[in-house]
Amino acid sequence: MASCSFPDVYSWIQNLPPLSQWKTTSISTSICSSSTTNSSLIIVAAKNIHSPTITFSVTADLNFPISLWTSKPLTVDTLSSSLLNKECMSSLLLNCVHDVLYYGSNQRQNSSHNFPKLDITSNSKEIFNLAFLTLIFLICIYEAPIDLRSNCLMALKYHLANSTSRQISKVLMKLLGSTLEQQWVRSLNLALTNWISELKASGRTLKTPSPMFSYSFSTYGLWKVQLYCPIIAMDNIENSSNPSSDERLQFSLNYHQLEGVLQFNYKAVVREKWIDMRVHVDNIRCDIVRLVNETLLSERGVGGSEKHFPSRISLQLTPTFHTNIMSVSVSKSSSNPHIEIGTEKTFEAGFESAPYPGLKLAVGETVTVSLKPWKFEQLVHGNAATLNWYLHDSSDGKEVASTKPSKLALINPKAWFRDRYSSATRPFNRQGGVIFAGDEYGDSVWWKIDGTARGKTMEWEIRGWIWVTYWPNKHKTFYTETKRLEFKEILQLSIP
Repeated sequence: MASCSFPDVYSWIQNLPPLSQWKTTSISTSICSSSTTNSSLIIVAAKNIHSPTITFSVTADLNFPISLWTSKPLTVDTLSSSLLNKECMSSLLLNCVHDVLYYGSNQRQNSSHNFPKLDITSNSKEIFNLAFLTLIFLICIYEAPIDLRSNCLMALKYHLANSTSRQISKVLMKLLGSTLEQQWVRSLNLALTNWISELKASGRTLKTPSPMFSYSFSTYGLWKVQLYCPIIAMDNIENSSNPSSDERLQFSLNYHQLEGVLQFNYKAVVREKWIDMRVHVDNIRCDIVRLVNETLLSERGVGGSEKHFPSRISLQLTPTFHTNIMSVSVSKSSSNPHIEIGTEKTFEAGFESAPYPGLKLAVGETVTVSLKPWKFEQLVHGNAATLNWYLHDSSDGKEVASTKPSKLALINPKAWFRDRYSSATRPFNRQGGVIFAGDEYGDSVWWKIDGTARGKTMEWEIRGWIWVTYWPNKHKTFYTETKRLEFKEILQLSIP
């Protein structure tokens, strides 16, 4: 077993004595130790004997220590009581962020001049510790010796996924901005995918938080939830055959992640004796994004076009305290699917001379059925409102997430799910995702709240389930599967 105390790295660095008081050229502290192998993972601060600089490194402390990572040199502030001033700590944080992104698939794009200045005014200790431990987590996956890695990774994962770390992640992502946020999460989820793939190859499993990283906020009449989850970490709902039978296909399927954005507009209208709380869809976006470059997906897999697609989305909005809720109403009633039936009759005639002269007649009738691929409906359970989007097979009208196509359909080159990212009738965008905007799904849900709730802060829980399905696109296979992501976020709203 591993012993992980997760030291406060920020405070440890701040409490390092001036260089003149060091009795040795380095000072270290343990991050994680293994009782079975008598090895440990340590952080080392080392001074340069020729200049007033210091470097930090992560080292596997074995019989022969192995350096796994080293920071850029930092100039010591000789006039300050602290060994490193605020600017140096910011530079070290930037060093950690840059190296986390380096482990992603687009490391060449992550040059330092593209990085914003990380101006930290609050939560500096928590932000630094989170970034440093995230870097250590990636270093463990890619660089650490196998015995030490297996002992420390699990504890590091749980630490990064706890509620405190998830809250600080929101602050760090806001500092980085949306572009670097995507690169950060893709780098982290690529490492998770590699780790889970390694465990599966050895017959072991890993239960990860699903999603590993997500956050939500409420501001200016907007609720927003951001989701990221590697496909390999999602729960299996149904497989059609042994997934290991086609390793190249599995590589392409596994090295993608789901990225989702859920946005709702809300408005609280104060009446004389009650409050109307109205919520409607602004944007629901789900994309399946590759974690490695297209070249690697073609060399080790079957290309980037063999990937899952969103097939069902279910969102449940619930006020967590029900005592003030008088009623809940929805505006989208249940309806039968929209069906258009066109009948075309043909009549053909011709004269044949052999073997006997005569007139040949043929009568034909063609019936065309047109089904809208996505169906939207609302449900009410108690004080909870549920919004559902279902994808249906346009050939037979069956729900995609809960059915499997026949083998005949899988080999049919004209089936709707073949060439699904280039067909004019595709139910997705060209990148393979879906966007449900308020112009089409803007029907409201509203709660009538007792007037005693005025001036209070209410909590709303958003629970969700997103199904993704794989049916062959261009690759010749009978393999199909459906996976599901489940998540829960809490949003707060102040009643005026």
